[in-house]
Order: sequence, then structure tokens, then C-alpha cells
Amino acid sequence: MNTGTRYLKTLGSAHDSLVLTRRKVALAKAIADCVDTEAASLLDVGCGDGGIGHMVGEARPQLKVQGVEVLQRPDCKIPCALYDGKTLPFPDDSFDLVQAIDVLHHTEDIPGVLGECARVARRGVIVKDHLRENAFDGAVLRFMDWVGNRAHGVGMTYNYASRASWQDAIKRNGLTVSRWTQSLGLYPRPFNLAFERNLHFVALLEKGKA
Repeated sequence: MNTGTRYLKTLGSAHDSLVLTRRKVALAKAIADCVDTEAASLLDVGCGDGGIGHMVGEARPQLKVQGVEVLQRPDCKIPCALYDGKTLPFPDDSFDLVQAIDVLHHTEDIPGVLGECARVARRGVIVKDHLRENAFDGAVLRFMDWVGNRAHGVGMTYNYASRASWQDAIKRNGLTVSRWTQSLGLYPRPFNLAFERNLHFVALLEKGKA
């Protein structure tokens, strides 16, 4: 193992121990808050190890949670199907809700992938992603992505969007924002001062209310 690879693994391990568990708990809570008791099924697009989807299912026991991934992990905590990154392998309106957690900024086409999520959702899409309003935001987000994902072999596109761009993508797909929060508590102090700010959001986007 060369020095660069060893450094990368060390940095990734430090990130996982300091941030990952807290992040999963905070995100699972924010997502569960978007799920009402009438929702019976949830598709987790880009589910990773299935940890967040599993925790949302525990918080909302009525949910049947299904994952989909381009890189399937043998230790996934929820049922997971393979996905080509473009077309979800499900018919229209297959799930009450679809969630995409830090997935869309890894794609080249945010509106297109968001539209595919909306296609298979009966009621709406829950999105966790980033806001990039200036060059400094972009630099911080690139660093965060590199630390959190490079060691796991995740491809990085760094396709961060501004709030105006998100609003356009949401409108183009016939979705309406019914819930939007940027107070997520993902990072402990003092790291939150650099890495939280207004860089993250969770939104519930509903269908048929535009």
C-alpha cells in the first residue's frame, strides 16, 4: 500500500468514526419526519449500505423499504436491486415515496434523475443534498465529498446546484416543495461551523400539487 492510499484510508476511517454514525442518525430522523403514517413503501435510491433506509424503516414500522444501487454491497441492511444509474428497474408509481440521499450531486443530470425518482413515486420524493451558492461553498463540498467517498470507491461528479437550480429542477418535474429544512445537526462542534452552515438540505417534494 503506497503512502497516498494509506493516507486516504486513514482519513476515510477518521471521517467514518467522527461523522458517519451521527450523520446517519440525523438524516434518518429528518427523513422519517417527512413520512406520514399513510405511506407504506419507500425506495432508497443509491442506498449504499442501507443504513439510513433501515433506520427510517425502524422509525416508521409501516414502511416496506427497498434499496437500489449501482454498486451493490454484500452487507446491505435492506433488500437491494442493481441499477444502471439512469433508469430505475420499477414501473411507474411503484412506491409511495422515493428517497435520494446525497445521490443527485453524483449524477451529470440532476433534473433527469430527479424525474426518474418522481416517475416511480406515487406521492413524492425526499431529497437530501447540497446547496452551492459560491466558489467557497463548492470548495468545501468537494473536500467533504472526497473525504467521505473516495476511500469507498464512489465516483464523484461534484455537480452541486444552487437553490435556484434546485427550484428549477423541482418545477420541471411537476413537484412541489412541502417541506424544506437546513437545520440537520450533521456535524459536532466546531466542525459544524465549516461543514454545516447552509450547505445541506432535506426536502419533501410532493407530486400532483404543482
